Amino acid sequence: MGLRLDSDHPVAHTIAIANQKGGVGKTTTAVNLGAALAEREQRVLLVDLDPQAHLTINMGVKMPDDIEKTVYDLLVDPEVTVGDIVLENEHAGLHYLPANIELSGAETQLLNEIGREGLLKEKLRSVGRRYDYIVIDCPPALSLITINAFVAADEVIIPLQCEYFGMKGMQQLQRSVDRVRAKLNPRLRVGGILPTIYKARTLHSQEVLDLVRQHYGDLVFNFVIKDSIRFAESPLASASILQYAANSDGAQAYRKLADAVMGSNHR
Repeated sequence: MGLRLDSDHPVAHTIAIANQKGGVGKTTTAVNLGAALAEREQRVLLVDLDPQAHLTINMGVKMPDDIEKTVYDLLVDPEVTVGDIVLENEHAGLHYLPANIELSGAETQLLNEIGREGLLKEKLRSVGRRYDYIVIDCPPALSLITINAFVAADEVIIPLQCEYFGMKGMQQLQRSVDRVRAKLNPRLRVGGILPTIYKARTLHSQEVLDLVRQHYGDLVFNFVIKDSIRFAESPLASASILQYAANSDGAQAYRKLADAVMGSNHR
């Protein structure tokens, strides 16, 4: 894959992108945060933990079900390593671990495994010094797969759609983060809440954003991801928004997110 193993390189900072609600911009955030970090000459590995495989498709894989080995194999087969499944999107300067619908069967297979919550962390450990950042796209459920992401992660970034029902699951998600921190991963923290699909011209979006900021204060990033058709168009071009519409509001917002992530980790 063209990346050297550097024993002096610090271990990658790992970020889980999570929200149990679907359609809030998790994959969009994972892809575009990764692309913005790569644009800043950071070495980035994306991990697709969603059986819907939207990140994998966004990376240019038109038929994920045809991939021979995926994250599913990484989790259920002790012999499979990251190196066996990692792929590269040269245009975006990103490496990624692909998924497909097989991943939906991993939960059942892992139920009786000892240390099942830490399987992803163990597998990623072998490549931790090859990357600056590992960004994990979580499924829209607080499942064993999501718990694996939380155990592997240093922080969770929560994309939150600017509508009332988007707020309702936040407490449940925070409780899950707190439980993982208490029992499995004491370093885990919420890195920030990212307002997404923001419709600047609607009063509802503005009211929800105000409520979120009142309730969560400094946890909420001080910029928003505005609703834009370009986010739907860019995956069709197998591109991030930074490549597809480099000067758009969306591209600029994800550059701000990358700067915030890099600044908070003193890199």
